[in-house]
Amino acid sequence: MIQIKSADELALMRQAGLVVGRTLDKLRGAVAAGVTTEELDDLAHECIVGEGATPSFLGYRGFPKTICTSVNEEVVHGIPRRDKRLRDGDIISIDCGAIVDGWHGDSAITVPVGRAKPDRLELIRVCEEAMWTVFARARLGMRIRDLGAIVEDVVRPTGLGIVDFYGGHGIGTEMHQDPHVLNHSRGPRGPRIVEGMALAIEPMLTLGDPATRELADGWTVVTRDGSLAGHVEHTFTVTADGPWVLTALDGGAAKLAEFGVSVPDRR
Repeated sequence: MIQIKSADELALMRQAGLVVGRTLDKLRGAVAAGVTTEELDDLAHECIVGEGATPSFLGYRGFPKTICTSVNEEVVHGIPRRDKRLRDGDIISIDCGAIVDGWHGDSAITVPVGRAKPDRLELIRVCEEAMWTVFARARLGMRIRDLGAIVEDVVRPTGLGIVDFYGGHGIGTEMHQDPHVLNHSRGPRGPRIVEGMALAIEPMLTLGDPATRELADGWTVVTRDGSLAGHVEHTFTVTADGPWVLTALDGGAAKLAEFGVSVPDRR
């Protein structure tokens, strides 16, 4: 069932989104060679709880940590560890969620560690371009599959792999809700986008074959061929006045302006 939110409920989701956005800003600044993924998790927990919010991921279906930290060939759902130390040239995806008054925000970034190679930086760039192009082109009345087609339009010419099965999702009083938002145009058209629908859009791309497997920990998803993966995510909604990126600190105004889309700065 798809949950349609009122303006007041979206405002609460915005508060959760701001907690997530501020936390990811701090985590981005903390990424460096020698830092462990558990140290990043400790910082995330401190930030979220310090704002009076609740981590979305901690305890979710038994997940043991506050954030997901996926390094290099890890696509999503990597578990922070004391013995997982970042190295110069790595890339790390950090996925973060927070709850405020029962409403969720969910966002992810992929960050280079030190001097990453150009192909790794390009992977991150294309992930972000695909996601922001979705926000820039999204309109009321479009089908959910149209959003995946936008990701595909951006990614296919680059030759990067698009991970199947995993994707974005509806979000609200639960972190994962209908509809499932794939990053391609195959499958059912899905429902139409209407006001009050909140969606997490999350392109997951690879430098090689996009086939994946899950590790024995029951969480970490990696590429089968060991190629590097990138993953970015924001929670957004489409209003009569255009897109509103609930987990971007300015509501998406600055980035959307690069695509010729004018929306209010909601800092």
